[in-house]
Order: sequence, then C-alpha cells, then structure tokens
Amino acid sequence: MSNLPPDVKNKLGLVQVYTGEGKGKTTAALGLAFRAVGRGLEVVMVQFLKPPEDYGEHISASRIDNFTILPLGLDHMASKVPRKEDMEVSEAALAKAEELIYSGKYDLVILDEINVAMSWGLVDADKVLDMLKKRPANIEVVLTGRGAPPPIIEYADLVTEMRPVKHPFNKGVHARKGIEF
Repeated sequence: MSNLPPDVKNKLGLVQVYTGEGKGKTTAALGLAFRAVGRGLEVVMVQFLKPPEDYGEHISASRIDNFTILPLGLDHMASKVPRKEDMEVSEAALAKAEELIYSGKYDLVILDEINVAMSWGLVDADKVLDMLKKRPANIEVVLTGRGAPPPIIEYADLVTEMRPVKHPFNKGVHARKGIEF
C-alpha cells in the first residue's frame, strides 16, 4: 500500500470513464497515470483486449517503479462476435482487476478497453458495476474504451466522450510506433 499523506489518499475514490469514437482514451488514462505516479500514487493498468506486445506504454511503465501495466488480452483483437476463448480471457482479466482493486496495494486502477469488452458481451456490465460499488474507499478507478454501457456512465463521477473531428487514418496514415502504440 502506498504511503500517501492522508489529505491526498482521502480525496481519492472517484470513478472516471473515457469513452467515445474518437482517439485518445487510453492516452488520457496514461496521462493521468503519469501524473499520479509523479505524486507517489501506486498505479496499475489492466488492459483488456490488448496482448503483451511491443506497445510504447509497456516499455515506459517498466521503467517506473510505481506503475504496472498488465496486458491480459490475446494476440488478436476480439471481434463483436466473441469466441469462447475471448470470453474466457476477458473474464480472467476482470477477475484480476477485481483482485487488484481489493488488494489495497493500488491507489489508481485503470481498466483499459473494458468498455469495449462490456459492449461486445465479453464481460458482464452488471458484474463490473457491482465491483465498482463494492470497491474499497479511496480507490480511484478509470474505465476506458468505446461503447461504455449506460449504467456505467450513470454511476461514474466523471465521463469524457472523445469525438472524432479529423483523423489521419482517413488519409491512409496507419498506426505509428511512439504515437498510437
């Protein structure tokens, strides 16, 4: 458990949602994580649907003592028609997220792409909501990804919707190392 001064720890405990069709949800969560570790908070990011590959955030997090990223997805992005394997891996990631939230070790828990996992039926939104409602006091939780379910949006303290205005992908520019991953 972190040794934060009580005035810092006592102000934690909100639920934040970064959703929408625009780019930047994971990036916003990583920015928050960067700020949090700078203030001495213990941070963990559980990545649903993302495998342990060559992502820039994995490289950076490995260099920061109080920031852990756990990529718990498969070597492919699940689709809207989930396979049994996709559902099993997502359920295991949810169980790990719950374990980490209740562990008392982390001040900020980021559930990256969990909104997509819920919207595709890979994890049950009611289970996620129950986990959020029963979490210990003073644990900040961030949920990212497109398609945040209405009950999650209603429960959250902060909801930011990313909206695309322009994107280089529309001009044929694909994901670039160091910028998109």
